[in-house]
Amino acid sequence: MATSRLPVFPLPHPTVLLPASRITLPVSNRVGEALVALIEESDALPVVAAVPVASDANPSLAEHGTAARILRLVRPPGRNNRQSYLLTLHGLTRVRLLAPYAPDPDNAFAPCEIQYPPTEQVPSRKVVETFKQSALRLLDRLARDSGQQARRDGFNKISSMLEDMTDARAAWMADILVGTVNASFSDKLAILALTDAEERLTLASEIFSRQASISEVSTKIATQVEESVYKQQKEHFLRQQLAAIHKELQSLSGAPSGNAPSGQAPTSELDDDEQHEADDMADLKRRIEAMEPGSEERKMGVREWRRLKRIPQGSVENGVIRSYLEWLTAVPWPNSALEPQRTIRDRSFLSAARAQLDSDHFGLEKIKKRLIEYLAVVRLKEMNLERERLAAAAMDVQKKDEVSKPDGAETDSTKALPPPARPTRKAVKGPILLFVGPPGTGKTSLGQSVAKALDRPFQRIALGGVRDEGEIRGHRRTYVASGPGLIVQAMRKAGRCDPVLLLDEIDKIGQNNFHGDPSAALLEVLDPEQNHTFNDHYINVPIDLSQVLFICTANSLETISAPLLDRCEIVQLSGYTYDEKMHIARRFLLPKQLKANGMDAKHVELTEPALMTVATEYTREAGVRSLERAIGAVVRYKAVEWAEHVDEQESAAGKLEEVGERKSKRREYSAVVEESHLEAILGIARWDGEERDREERRGVVYGLVVMGQGEGGILPVETIAVPGSGRLKLTGSLGEVIKESGEIALSWVKTHAYDLCITNSRSHDALKVPELIDIHLHLPAGAQKKDGPSAGIAMVCAFVSLLTGARVPTNIAMTGEITLRGRVTPVGGIKEKVLGAHRAQITKVILPWANRKDVEHDVALEIRSVMEFVFVRTVDEALVAAFGKNALGWRNGPLLLESRL
Repeated sequence: MATSRLPVFPLPHPTVLLPASRITLPVSNRVGEALVALIEESDALPVVAAVPVASDANPSLAEHGTAARILRLVRPPGRNNRQSYLLTLHGLTRVRLLAPYAPDPDNAFAPCEIQYPPTEQVPSRKVVETFKQSALRLLDRLARDSGQQARRDGFNKISSMLEDMTDARAAWMADILVGTVNASFSDKLAILALTDAEERLTLASEIFSRQASISEVSTKIATQVEESVYKQQKEHFLRQQLAAIHKELQSLSGAPSGNAPSGQAPTSELDDDEQHEADDMADLKRRIEAMEPGSEERKMGVREWRRLKRIPQGSVENGVIRSYLEWLTAVPWPNSALEPQRTIRDRSFLSAARAQLDSDHFGLEKIKKRLIEYLAVVRLKEMNLERERLAAAAMDVQKKDEVSKPDGAETDSTKALPPPARPTRKAVKGPILLFVGPPGTGKTSLGQSVAKALDRPFQRIALGGVRDEGEIRGHRRTYVASGPGLIVQAMRKAGRCDPVLLLDEIDKIGQNNFHGDPSAALLEVLDPEQNHTFNDHYINVPIDLSQVLFICTANSLETISAPLLDRCEIVQLSGYTYDEKMHIARRFLLPKQLKANGMDAKHVELTEPALMTVATEYTREAGVRSLERAIGAVVRYKAVEWAEHVDEQESAAGKLEEVGERKSKRREYSAVVEESHLEAILGIARWDGEERDREERRGVVYGLVVMGQGEGGILPVETIAVPGSGRLKLTGSLGEVIKESGEIALSWVKTHAYDLCITNSRSHDALKVPELIDIHLHLPAGAQKKDGPSAGIAMVCAFVSLLTGARVPTNIAMTGEITLRGRVTPVGGIKEKVLGAHRAQITKVILPWANRKDVEHDVALEIRSVMEFVFVRTVDEALVAAFGKNALGWRNGPLLLESRL
């Protein structure tokens, strides 16, 4: 048997790593730093002996372990002092410690003598067949007991692999399955200690048979418990019926039904009172009669009312019909007698609406402009309808005057005149506005401001997590506990047929499942051409939603279906600039937090440098929620100081003889919060401007990115040349799209290496002549996923800088995708990227030519005035803009830039 020396890594109890398996576990700071040193000393990924610990009480190591390769060692975000690294190990083969392991305090991974097992023999056919049968039985049981389709598919896939497995791979499959199923620690340890293939397969067969038996018994017990619970529910229902029968018998025999003395009325509104029942029925009848004659809702109400009167009061069907009539009469049906609101008739309607939006929100000029346009259309439409009604009334009066006699007697023609039609009011169809933007940018509050400006009721419907179509359309009355959907419920709460309904978080609605597709149910609701006859399954009468102003909110458009997105008018809400955040904090956030914490403006005074530090170094987001929380923390800190100061004053006033002494000891309260006070209040700043500390180096270029919550920033693209075979290595947790961008960028550089004076012949490969090298491209912050078509020209500039030695100044950042022909294509998120570059003190930005309109329309003038924007159509122009006109040795001469802003 072969022996060698490997570093020993103790696996915490009850972790066991089997060959061909992979585990990820947290390790402490000390162990993580030792692993980092071990990785740095090794040329390749190091191999350790992963040996399990016997138990928590007995820290000694087992005799057998697994030779494992260290695949990954990362420091996760939000780490603490005890667990600061995540380690990923991949099992290779079994090993045995030749001597007891004694830990070295100075060396966490001291080498230890280990022994490798001999070459395994192919097991017999009989043992392999027994193993297959037990494994297939367990996998079939696990697939039937699993509630998730993905897990069932996984177990079925493993079963098919077992069917096609060769005898030589049986032992390897046994290790895989024992590590996958819920085997005990002792079973895994026993499997690990067996080096003979047949013995290992025999033990694995016993483990699988035992696990399958346990699963069958557990399923049987669960079924019995469910049947017992059903019997209990049935017994409870019958006892409730029995109690109701006893109550009816007592009422027929004249027994008292309440606890009130005879001759006195019940003292509680919850006591049985026939008069209350009669009043409720009379109110229900009155609301049915108030419906518009001849309408569908009135016909349905009359029909159900007649059914209700025929059914006995104690019947279950009676309660179902009565609940339906209560909902039917509570829905605000469009009434022809409705008059437009006085607010819309006012001449100052638009100016008041504009003032309302300005008082509630700072900035957002494009969104406010669109809302004012809608409000102006509503006002003009109402004014035109009012003129038409006045003209129709004047026409009717004129006709009556023409056919009437002087003495007032009526002629036959007068009697033949039809009665004047009731004026119908057709309001403007409400648009479907979709506010898309990062969290905290004011999407929900914009809907409230629109409702205030229109003087309409506002209702919010939270769609996050809604996965049942019935929650939108309602459940049919044939189901138990059925009811109307969220739309009808919101209409009932609003009490009017033209409210403002906010459909919040529409991008987080559930997808298609066995409950139906909720997003497809919204297609009729959000279609202006269809929602005038919206059909709720419970109400079963067409409901007019055309007068409702729907406002939807979403954080992204990726998860919204295309047909639903086509029905909405998309309004983008980008992140706020720091200047806008300062105004918002002064006008809205600080007064709100002062009021919430019982303070006045004279008690807390935040200086401008302190507020800017809070916005730049303690919060980093597109919205203002984190900024509000940070301001609230400052206000609460000052509230504690103010409360202590008031207590000391009251204590000193109670003891007049000690006033002088207390004044000398008491610290005076200061309302001013300086920038130097923030570290004591909020702690150490989370972002200390590390992105501003840039270094101009060969092969390093800065690109523009958009982070998770809509906040922009810069990201260095680092490249180095290492001895190799002419290949490209990409690291940094990259997605498929950004990896393809790296391949395209390198292909373009290789194609134009001769023009850039990198090679002396067009047939030479820049990575193989004059030396054979590999290029390693890395995007820092490897724990964060990165993907998207926006790093093409940054990668090209990084490769050119590495191969030519030219350097890109640190005040230049760029974004844009490239094609193999060398064209620069447009990208998204321009405003967020430019704001991030401005925050990082970038003075020159290289952008695609097609994104010029985005800069002119979305980026504020104060940002454009202090930054230089270069718009390029080709990669040649991008290289000239990045390195300078004469920095690169072009053989054919560089192209001139086509535009600057």
